[in-house]
Order: sequence, then structure tokens, then C-alpha cells
Amino acid sequence: MFFSLSLKNMKKSFKDYAIYFLTLILGVAIFYIFNSLDSQQAMSVLGSSTYEIIDFMIQMLGGVSVFVSFILGFLIVYANNFLIKRRKKEFGIYMTLGMGKMQISRILLGETFLIGLLSLAAGLAIGVFGSQFMSLLVVRMFNGVMDGYQFVFSGAAFWKTILYFGIMFLIVAVFNLISLSRYSLIGLLSAEKRNEKISMKNPLLCKAVFLLATADLAYQYYQVSHPEGITSSWVLVIIFSGCVGTFLFFWSLSGFLLVILQKNRKYYLRDLNAFILRQVHSKVNTMVFSMTVICLMLFLTICVLGGGLGMNFSFQKMLRELTPVDVNFTDISGEKASTKLEENGFDISLLKDGYAEVNLYNTPELTLKDTLDRTGLEADTSGLTAYLKGNDYQETIMKESEYNRIAELYGMEPVKVEEDTYAVVSDYEIIEEIRNRLLEAGKTITLNGRSYKPAYKNCVYGFVEMTANHGNTGIFILSDDQVQEEWRSGSVLAADYRADSQKEKEGIDQEVMKYDVSNMAEGLLINTKIDIIAVSGGLSAAVTFISIYLGIIFLICSAAILALKELSDSSDNKERYAVLRKIGADEKMISRALFYQIGIFFFIPLALAVVHSVFGMIFIKIGLQSMGQIDYFSSILSAAVIFILIYGAYFFLTYFGSRRIIRNS
Repeated sequence: MFFSLSLKNMKKSFKDYAIYFLTLILGVAIFYIFNSLDSQQAMSVLGSSTYEIIDFMIQMLGGVSVFVSFILGFLIVYANNFLIKRRKKEFGIYMTLGMGKMQISRILLGETFLIGLLSLAAGLAIGVFGSQFMSLLVVRMFNGVMDGYQFVFSGAAFWKTILYFGIMFLIVAVFNLISLSRYSLIGLLSAEKRNEKISMKNPLLCKAVFLLATADLAYQYYQVSHPEGITSSWVLVIIFSGCVGTFLFFWSLSGFLLVILQKNRKYYLRDLNAFILRQVHSKVNTMVFSMTVICLMLFLTICVLGGGLGMNFSFQKMLRELTPVDVNFTDISGEKASTKLEENGFDISLLKDGYAEVNLYNTPELTLKDTLDRTGLEADTSGLTAYLKGNDYQETIMKESEYNRIAELYGMEPVKVEEDTYAVVSDYEIIEEIRNRLLEAGKTITLNGRSYKPAYKNCVYGFVEMTANHGNTGIFILSDDQVQEEWRSGSVLAADYRADSQKEKEGIDQEVMKYDVSNMAEGLLINTKIDIIAVSGGLSAAVTFISIYLGIIFLICSAAILALKELSDSSDNKERYAVLRKIGADEKMISRALFYQIGIFFFIPLALAVVHSVFGMIFIKIGLQSMGQIDYFSSILSAAVIFILIYGAYFFLTYFGSRRIIRNS
């Protein structure tokens, strides 16, 4: 009897709380997809170095999954809290008919079991099929090639999903039993007559707190957009202050806006605007903490999705720019790299003809302290400038002809200097800004008693050694006859492999890397295009995967909490809408008012989260300056698509669900 009653109740509740079931199904599906990566077909087509990165990513995903399970567990408990409140009168009727709390508990246990079973079955089915598309994404992000398709089922991810969500549903069951044991018969029967206590805040106090919160947030925005000198401990202070400011913002918002809008009588009294604003005021006023948490979760979602995707797009683009050839051999012992390779038995014929071998020079006469020591920099208080001015590292010097030789091989613009001029080649943006100020001011350098003035007013974009990021802080280019041979400190050999296919290149690459290991002590360093892209690009892709994983979970939780609150309020406020009908409001007007009400409710935390995210992305950009310009357009567009699909879906489901509840009143 109890099981059949549980089944009947679940069927009845399914329509009212479809969002709850949808959230559980999405949670299960996403959990399975991201925990099944190690079993995907894509793993078999990736190189060994890439596979190591993915193996590391999978280990990280395991730890992230534990964190995700706590978030989803909180969401499930939170949703159940609304479900229990919604059904208090029903439980009271059961007790009136002679049921004890233990018998009602059995009904709840049965419902929890059925909901869990249904959610797991549907979520796992979607996850199993969705994971097949993950292989395509993995291959694309890690630059692999998939020849065919094979359906893959991950048993480990399957059982892990069942275990984690089984524990969650067990916690929900215990929570439901504890909640039920605390209710009395009178309290259950009179539940619908109890309204949430709404305290009308003092308008002047709301204005003052609102201005205080706005000022606090504005100051924190300024801090993160000008992070020079900010320590890690101070970052924690900024985060705490931002959270407090967000809380105070929502605490004062409802009262502040209501006072402001009430002054505009023409707007306030139009149609059902007064009713809409009062409803929104009631929700925000009673959900200050929840709105704060939702806003911060949406903020994290936007930053994690936008920052993660932006970093990956920019990193992939940067890697293509910084790896124009297959290999770099750098000798730092003063010998030629080609000589060192031949002495150790390397077959130079593995390299294509036309490779470039250039020399690097430096002298104690030209150091960072010499090139950056200018009075105009005294006003710059950044830690980086102070560091550069305080050290005596020798600047790198190259001959004009040799730099132009490797620039031609890399597809970069050549440099032209006269006997009494110099140029600076750099690709590190933050250093370029410092050097450009000096170059524009005509900063001269002195070598062997001879002065040289800038040939250009800005740094020329360029580099010599392939790296995983923009790290060339500056190379000084002089005319050939002005560079002395005794300054020679090393050499760089840049070349492409003599190979026609990617497989042949990988074979040569493995042979080349053997010499990197055996000759490190002798001053021979090797960077290959395949290794840089596999390791650095793999790490970027791994971060992106984790960002998408966390971002989607945060987004689902935020939208689900808003949706469940609105559905619960719609059920509690059916009488109010019945009154609107009695005073002449038609269904079209009521539906429009409901749409605006839910829209404002969803928009308020999102709007502040977007503002938070603008400055959060600025902070991320500053922190990743070595990567160059982050591709904000592509990342924001991709993040917006994901955001609109999920957040918009929850909004419309909430609207249609609330409208159905109200029309049945």
C-alpha cells in the first residue's frame, strides 16, 4: 500500500516539480560524462605526452567530482526542503486519517527511492550517449585525429555515478525523516495559512546601506582592475569584502527600489506593476542570503566558463604563433648548436635544408638596469618595474642579418637598423609597455663608448626561441659590424623536419628528444613543436574541461534554486492571483505579470553577477598577460550560448510551471 501511494504521489508531483527531476537528470548525466573520459575512444589516438596530461586531468576531475557531489547534494536537500513544505497539509491529512509518522516516513522513503531510480536511469542514459560526443571534443582540443567511431561504455563512471548519487539520496531520505519528526499535526494542517514574515525595512536605512554596498563594491572593482602590489592575503580580503558588499546590496535592494519606483506613480500604478513589484520585493526581502549565494555562483559560472574557454582559445592561437617550425636547438655554452649535435652523433640530414642558425650575444655593458634605468619610470610603482630596474641581467643582442634570417623562417617582419641605431624585439606585452615609453622618449644605449639611439618608437614584435608563452622580454638588434664576436654567448638553430606526414614527424621528434636528455648538462636545450603543443596545449585543454564542468554545475544549481523558489511561491500565492481575477484582471494580463515577475527575479542576481564578472575577467586578463590578448569574443560567445541554453531553459520552464499552477487555482 505504501509503495503504491508513493508511486501515485510521485506521478502527481512530477508535473509540479519537473524542474527538480530535470536538475537531477542533468546532474547525473554531466557527472557521468566528465568521469568517463578515461574510457573514451579519443584516448587511443592521442600521443604519449598528451595522454599523460589527460591522465593528470582525469585525476583532477576525480577530486573535482567530490566537490561537485557536495554541491549537488546541497541542491537536492534544498529542493527537498521546498517539496516537504509544499506537502505539509497533505501529511497533516494523512495523520488525521490515522497514519503515524513512521508510516508517512515509509511513503517518503518510497518516493525518494523512486525519484532516485528514475533520475539515475534517465541521467545515465543521457550521459552514456552524451559521452560519445565527448570523444570528438577531446580529439579537437588535444589536436588528435580520429579515424573511426566506436561506441564506448564506462563501467567505472557508471558505478561511481550510482555510488555518489546513492549517497546523496540517502542523505535526502534521512533529512526528510528528521524534518517530518519535528512537525506537529496543527502545524501541518495550518501550514498554508502561514506566510513568510516580511519585515518592512526603514527606507532611509535601505538607502544608506545600498549606497554603502555600492561604494564597497566599486572600491573592490577598482582594486581588482589595478592589481599592482596586491598580495595573496589581500586577495582574500577583497573576496570577503566583495561577498559582504553583495549581501548588503541585496539586503537593501528591495526596499530601496520599491521607494524609488513608488515615487513614479504613473509607472507604479500602470496595469499590475504594483502587484509585480510587491511580489518581487517579498521574494528578494526573504531570500537575501540565497540571492547572495546565487549571485556569487553565477559570477563564478561566468568567470569559470568565460575565463576557461578564453584561455583555451587564446592559448591554442598563441601556440600556433610561437611554434612556427618543428624544432629549436639552443646552445648556451658558447658553441654552435649544429656542432654540438654532430659531435653527439645527431643526423643533421633529418632537418630540412634552409634551416636558420643564429648567434646570441651579451655583454656586461648592456644590462636590464642600464636599459630601464630612467627617471621617467620612477612614477611607475608596479612590482615588475621595480624588479627589472633592480637587477643586472645582461640583455640579449643579435646581428641584424641573423635576426632577419630567422624572422624570415618564422614568417615575421624584418628589422632595419643603421650603424648608430638599435631596435628592440619583444613579444611580452607588459615589458613592451615599459620599453615603448623609453623608446618613444629616445632612450640611448652605450657600447664601447659609442651611443645608439632607437630606430623605432616601439618594440618590434618577434622572438627567436620557441616557448609555450610570450616570454621574450627584449632582444637588442644592432647592425652586423657593431656586434663583437667576443660577446657571443650561444646560438639557436631553428628548423623543420624532413618529413611528409605527421607520423614521420613524430618519429623524428622522439629521436630528437633523446639528445635533449643526454645533452642538458652540456648546455644543449631542445624545444619541439610537438612537445610544446602536447604539454602546454594539453594543460590548457585540461583547465578548460574542468572549467566547463564546474561552470555548468554552478549554473544548474543557481537556476534550479531560483526556479524551485518561484514554483513554491506560485503555489503559496494562488489565492492572490484568484483575487486579481475577481477584481477584473484577465488571464493575459495575469500571465504577462507573472512573466515580468519571474523575469525580474531571474534578472536581479544575474545583472550583479555580470558586473562582478566584467571586473573578474579584467583581473584574469592581467594575471595571464604572458599569454597575450585573451580571445574574449570567442570565449564570451561560447559561454553565452551555454548560459542562455541552461539559464533560459530554467526560466521558461519556471514560467510555464508557475502559470499552470496559478491557472489551476
